[in-house]
Amino acid sequence: MSVKISEKTIVSTLEKLDKLKLDERLHAELSWCWNSYKFDNNPVGVIEKSKEALALFKAKREENSRAVAKKLVDDLEKIVLN
Repeated sequence: MSVKISEKTIVSTLEKLDKLKLDERLHAELSWCWNSYKFDNNPVGVIEKSKEALALFKAKREENSRAVAKKLVDDLEKIVLN
């Protein structure tokens, strides 16, 4: 399984989760998975937590389309769907 995970996308996701105070647990878990991925290159945790973040961001965009950039949602979808 060849997965391209962008550091910029994950860092932006973490920043947006923190800024919007959406889910502190998810922020901590995604951060842990990201650091683990950098060490062992196993993308499973990053992909799983990215799916959760994507769902939150899509819901937030339903409420307010300007709350989360469409590009960030698109970039997360690339990680999740690959």
